[in-house]
Amino acid sequence: MKGGAAWAGAGSGASSYGLGYGVKRRWRGLVIGVLGLVILSMLVPLAFLLGLHNGFRPAGYLSEQQTSASTGFGEYDHYHVRKTWNESEGDQSIHVRELIRKLGPTLPKDVLRDFTIEAKNKTIGRGSMNDSQPKEGFPVPPHSILQSPPSANNAKVGAAVEVPLYTKDVHEVGKLCEFKFGSYCLWRQEHKEDMKDSIVKKLKDQLFVARAYYPSIAKLPRQDRLSRELKQNIQELERVLSESSTDADLPPQIAKKLQRMDAAIAKAKSFPVECSNVDKKLRQIYDMTEDEANFHMKQSAFLYQLAVQTMPKSLHCLSMRLTVEYFRSSNDMDLSLAEKYIDPTLLHYVIFSNNVLASSVVINSTVMHAKESRNQVFHVLTDGQNYYAMKLWFLRHTYKEATVQVLNIEHLKLDNNSKATPLYLSLPEEFRISFHNVDSPPMAPIRMEYLSIFSHSHYLLPEIFRNLKKVVVLDDDVIVQQDLSALWSLNMAGKVNGAVQFCSLRLGQLKKYLGENSYEKKSCAWMSGLNVIDLARWRELDLTETYQKFVHELTMHEGSIEAVALHASLLSFQDLIYALDGAWALSGLGHDYGIDIQAISKAAVLHYNGNMKPWLELGIPKYRGYWRKYLNREDQFLSQCNINS
Repeated sequence: MKGGAAWAGAGSGASSYGLGYGVKRRWRGLVIGVLGLVILSMLVPLAFLLGLHNGFRPAGYLSEQQTSASTGFGEYDHYHVRKTWNESEGDQSIHVRELIRKLGPTLPKDVLRDFTIEAKNKTIGRGSMNDSQPKEGFPVPPHSILQSPPSANNAKVGAAVEVPLYTKDVHEVGKLCEFKFGSYCLWRQEHKEDMKDSIVKKLKDQLFVARAYYPSIAKLPRQDRLSRELKQNIQELERVLSESSTDADLPPQIAKKLQRMDAAIAKAKSFPVECSNVDKKLRQIYDMTEDEANFHMKQSAFLYQLAVQTMPKSLHCLSMRLTVEYFRSSNDMDLSLAEKYIDPTLLHYVIFSNNVLASSVVINSTVMHAKESRNQVFHVLTDGQNYYAMKLWFLRHTYKEATVQVLNIEHLKLDNNSKATPLYLSLPEEFRISFHNVDSPPMAPIRMEYLSIFSHSHYLLPEIFRNLKKVVVLDDDVIVQQDLSALWSLNMAGKVNGAVQFCSLRLGQLKKYLGENSYEKKSCAWMSGLNVIDLARWRELDLTETYQKFVHELTMHEGSIEAVALHASLLSFQDLIYALDGAWALSGLGHDYGIDIQAISKAAVLHYNGNMKPWLELGIPKYRGYWRKYLNREDQFLSQCNINS
């Protein structure tokens, strides 16, 4: 009995001992696990300190590689960095294992094995990411991710080696581009343009970033040197950009300034600053930039109006030089031409202009396309300031067998004009009108047109040319592309003014200009530029007197002379417009960018109505070529006045 009890006590003691031993083993396992986690938390910072963080850069779209913010100095060769890492890759792995062995001798083997496999996987991922970075100094293929060349180190870690994208077929490149980045990538390849003044734009970007970081750096303790460096670089770039607007204007030492600013910005980025301060400064700069943009928009609008309403310096120079030369030399007028000026059997053209080049181009283009230039007579009416310049220019240049007469409208002696009212030259008036087409739905976009109308000077034609029965009036902003002799054989059926009509614009749509006067609201608007005038019928109807009555009545209600001219002209020629075929004249080349090229080639006359005249730098480039080819470039005064139209 006692022996059984002793045996039972011994058995119970053994079982309690085994239970305690199991608890101790579990407790030891937990301690080892906690110790392992602590050691791993120490190893991760050590791994970063040893330089493993260089491989953690995320792969992304191919772009310009910039300097790392942590270094702050210059740029490094990515290929050199990648090669150095591959060479030291094995040494770093050995070094990490040695640290694990020294710091954690009690770690289980499976923990060590898992950590080694994880480190190896990170190394492979890092190698693939580094391979995607472009090498500095080599051309970067567009829209592609570069792969590193095959090497022994890459083969060791098992990284997949791909053929560089720029060695593949062009069709495959396009597919890959569209697959990775969408159809915009292909569109960008097809419409790729070289960036102009890229250095100036980069300087502006650097200046923007430096201004954002400067306030935060200035508040940091013991960073006075960097603060002064940033301030000095900002001042230098501001001075350079104030004097240069293109890359060609930049000083030769701009590359060094660029490098210094790059280094200063990189240093500034390396310091911990409060993002709120940088964000606040960026918003301030944004507000200032927006204010500057609004100011420049208003200034550009003012300068635009100034440019289109004043004569360019080069044309003023040409007029002055021709005037001086006229009085220096003896210019005898051929008296035999006086008979042609009043011969009603010839084809007479009238041009109102104060622009020597513009009137010359009109005459030259008309003569070049005429079947017979001997019967053509051109009458150029100008003001006293440009009269002598015009006379000398047309004495120096001949236009086949055509005759050119220059008249000073201020010196004309007219019967119906009182001496107390001096005559002055007024060019055709242009009005910018916005309207909806007659047949278009209400929600259709508004159409804009420049309506060109006769001025006060045009109503003096019957008195200036008393012996003539019919004339063709040409504005000085037109060019002729076909023979116009057929206009004299038109049967105008008692109408006075043959003009191209715009039936998309009715007089009823001009109610705010014409008021409530009695007029046919469904009548089409007409334009000057190319007009056939029956002077005999004009005299019968005494349209000049009718026009002056309208002007007198409207002047008391409307203050603007231009508005009075528009109102009086449209009312004076009501029911007296002979509609010319639309193929005779095409307008809009001075404001409309979307005119069809085929329509331009078919038109007999091209009218540059609008602000962008072809002799201005603001002229639409694709239309200026039609005007330039009729310009006489051989005259010495053109080169002296820098006229390179």
